[in-house]
Amino acid sequence: MRLTHLSLHNFRNFSRLDVDVPPGSTLIVGPNAQGKTSILEAVYLLAAFTSFHASSERELINFIEARQPTAVARIQAEFERGGRSHTLEVRIIKERDRQGRERARKQALVDKVQKKVGEALGQFNAVLFLPQMLGVVEGSPSDRRRYVDLAVSQVLPAYAGHLAGYNKVVAQRNALLKQLQENGGDRAQLDFWDERLARHGAHIIHTRIAAIQELEQSAARIHHDLTRTLEVLRLDYRPAWDPLPAPNGQRPLLDAPADRRGFTPGKLEDGFRAALAANRQEDIWRGSTTLGPHRDDLRFLANGIDLGVYGSRGQVRTTLLTLKMAEVDWIRARTGHTPVLLLDEVLAELDPERRADLLARLPDWEQALMTTTDLNLFDPAFVAQARRWDILNGRLVEAA
Repeated sequence: MRLTHLSLHNFRNFSRLDVDVPPGSTLIVGPNAQGKTSILEAVYLLAAFTSFHASSERELINFIEARQPTAVARIQAEFERGGRSHTLEVRIIKERDRQGRERARKQALVDKVQKKVGEALGQFNAVLFLPQMLGVVEGSPSDRRRYVDLAVSQVLPAYAGHLAGYNKVVAQRNALLKQLQENGGDRAQLDFWDERLARHGAHIIHTRIAAIQELEQSAARIHHDLTRTLEVLRLDYRPAWDPLPAPNGQRPLLDAPADRRGFTPGKLEDGFRAALAANRQEDIWRGSTTLGPHRDDLRFLANGIDLGVYGSRGQVRTTLLTLKMAEVDWIRARTGHTPVLLLDEVLAELDPERRADLLARLPDWEQALMTTTDLNLFDPAFVAQARRWDILNGRLVEAA
């Protein structure tokens, strides 16, 4: 898979950008706050239809355009997939509803035909590394769930549908739980929501089990190389409702990740439904749903040590880099197409050996866009063979 052309209109600090994108590695060079990361963010939006960087989609619209009552930011791309050329466009539209409230919504067009976002997912694939993503390893469980959900949704669009359905049911079930907590009533009303929660939740759990174990196979090999064989990395999926009962009801601090691949979606659905029923009293006391994929976690273990708790800054950064490389391999294995790799200041905190290891791997991928403020971090031979874009004040110039 290869991006061949990118156009931005009123996106972030770009009022207009129109550029052909070359194959291989491209270095985007310039000072901070000039728009380098915004280019990567725009390309990632074509794949995930959400920003890992923005807290609100309205932030994506150029601030001058955003002053208008109705404002639109556009990302338009041409790309090749499986030997065929396609177009993809994402629009972020800021407008007011009938009550005068401001809102932002997205539109997606695939080959100039408008599609639902769920239908457009998976048409284009990209893997993004941002320094802010270190929270995937050392941050909150919600950071790790979001990472898994974004990666899986690119490859399996049906997963995104189950995730949206699940979150909607959780909200409705929680509203009923608060009502039962405050006013009492017939607990059997929960049966309706439990049935739907179990169906969506079983699909999510089953998919996460498979995806995380498949990611781990590549991650373990890559991490072994990046750490010069010093560390063995494991990905430990910890579902809030675990179909495998913990020995003696407890989980040891340092342990090997469990293998849950033997559970079918049907068995997971039956087990999850039963667990929800058994946990009703506690859920009513709390006024919220305490079991399910919305409370799952994923831990990263190096030689049995939880890196989110005990890992050094270098270990955390290396683990995130490992995870991104493994994500590329996983998407390629699942789809038959290599995703576009997007790396933001990836070399800044790596030692020379890890820099060399990463740059040596780049030829294995069809296309990579990399930002940097300092070309001296790159080997001169790599700089000589890579394409280069210089960027300043939202203006991009292709270097000779």
